[in-house]
Amino acid sequence: MKKEEIKIVDTTLRDGEQTAGVVFSKTEKVQIAKMLDELGVHQIEAGIPVMGGDEEEAIKTIVKSGLKASIMGWNRAVISDIEASLRCGVDAVAISISTSDIHIKYKLRKTREWVLENMVKACEFAKKHGVYVSVNAEDASRTDLEFLLEFARLAKQAGADRLRFCDTVGILEPFTTYEIIKKIVDEVGIPVEMHTHNDFGMATANTLAGVKAGATYVGVTVNGLGERAGNAALEEVVMALKYIYNVDLDIKTFKLKEICEYVAKASARELPVNKTIVGKNIFAHESGIHADGVLKYPKTYEVFSPEEVGGERQIVIGKHSGTHALIRKFSEYGIQLTEEEATELLKSVRALAVELKRPLFDKELMYLYQDYLKQKAETKGV
Repeated sequence: MKKEEIKIVDTTLRDGEQTAGVVFSKTEKVQIAKMLDELGVHQIEAGIPVMGGDEEEAIKTIVKSGLKASIMGWNRAVISDIEASLRCGVDAVAISISTSDIHIKYKLRKTREWVLENMVKACEFAKKHGVYVSVNAEDASRTDLEFLLEFARLAKQAGADRLRFCDTVGILEPFTTYEIIKKIVDEVGIPVEMHTHNDFGMATANTLAGVKAGATYVGVTVNGLGERAGNAALEEVVMALKYIYNVDLDIKTFKLKEICEYVAKASARELPVNKTIVGKNIFAHESGIHADGVLKYPKTYEVFSPEEVGGERQIVIGKHSGTHALIRKFSEYGIQLTEEEATELLKSVRALAVELKRPLFDKELMYLYQDYLKQKAETKGV
């Protein structure tokens, strides 16, 4: 597994915007594309050109923005769709068509032969116009494997540059994913992109399994936006590749929090405090044992530093805090607590945290400290 072989394909502007209730303005789409490019994403799926109107204008603007990333337009296996993409000036097209029998029978109401014929025609048309082509096997994870292999072979023969393997309804788990992708890679020899959904919470795990099996493209969205439970999250996949597989893709990870927060705002989808990689609580420590460990040596409870993803460490003072965290916290106020003072003050801290059912604010800690000093003085005066 080499970093030169693995490419990030971000589809926030296409599949991410297909999240129910999410709409990006033209300005937001262009800004997100620029931020993805600054991050170092290799390919940006900018939208669906055949929609026309604002969508078409946004894609044209992105194409003209002078970005380093490849710009892709999404299409059905329909010539007029591809022509719309070509008019936008994209250098790559995704040609998507269903391959599972359930989709062919109930959605398309066609046959396997019809699917193969239309995929080949669309692919050959796109290649004649000199663009990069990804052939997308929609619902690949529920597709008969022998038919999927035939589909991949014909796509390769028609000139496709890669096959997008779509776990459209998110029903795979990593072990099965590995077996299927390895078979495609070994038997067909076409580059494979993982496009996974998170219906069972395994989108990132399935993406990594696919990479381990030989897939070299990973489809992601910022914050894991996407249909239903969403797609594999850009920030998760990039950091997991770096720290679990030791594959550093030279993504500017210190910009991750910034883009995640921007997309969260643009999509009106607030980031949960426990959101992997960029959530507010990822580097927040309250438990006495954890806070003590991380203050002595951060890697005891942090795999990577908060600065690496644009975050910052927080030592939270509440019910589970210990004396070392309290001493450290008060040092920020210029107050040097002794071990004895911290032990005594901690009783009041924990009691108030339980009463309020939350960690304490700085002012609340100072009020407790003032009360403690007052009581201490009164005790000495007796």
